[in-house]
Amino acid sequence: MSLEELRATLAGTPPAPPELAAYREQVRTRAYAVTDGDVEALKAAGLSEDEIFEQTVAVAIAEGLRRLDAANAVIE
Repeated sequence: MSLEELRATLAGTPPAPPELAAYREQVRTRAYAVTDGDVEALKAAGLSEDEIFEQTVAVAIAEGLRRLDAANAVIE
């Protein structure tokens, strides 16, 4: 998959429910600190594993692309 296809796929990801805002920020800035307890709390709040997984992957990819773009800007 090319970067353009990855960006397009990411753009098609459904918006995150408001309940995921703090979790998404944690994944974006401190993914190493996410615990099973974090995920269990989201499930207890009514979110499905699929929703949590999809948003986790989306925010991780978005942050990776942001960092890639920043690196490319420095190099160019």
